[in-house]
Amino acid sequence: MSKEELLEFDGVVVELLPNAFRVKLDNGHIIIAHTSGKMRKNRIRILAGDRVTVEMTPYDLTKGRIKHRFKDGVKEE
Repeated sequence: MSKEELLEFDGVVVELLPNAFRVKLDNGHIIIAHTSGKMRKNRIRILAGDRVTVEMTPYDLTKGRIKHRFKDGVKEE
């Protein structure tokens, strides 16, 4: 699967799970997401209430990967 097939959504972390997070997307869906390898390698901390970008495969819309955490909950344009 290529990167062009991935879907990207913005959302808010609502719950911390062991090695995962429960994220409420802007469209209202709640999914389980884990951090990407670069975020894990650079030890970027994610807490409940943080605004994040999640990428998902079109084959399983219940799981995703956290790709980016916005600073102060504000999306940079």
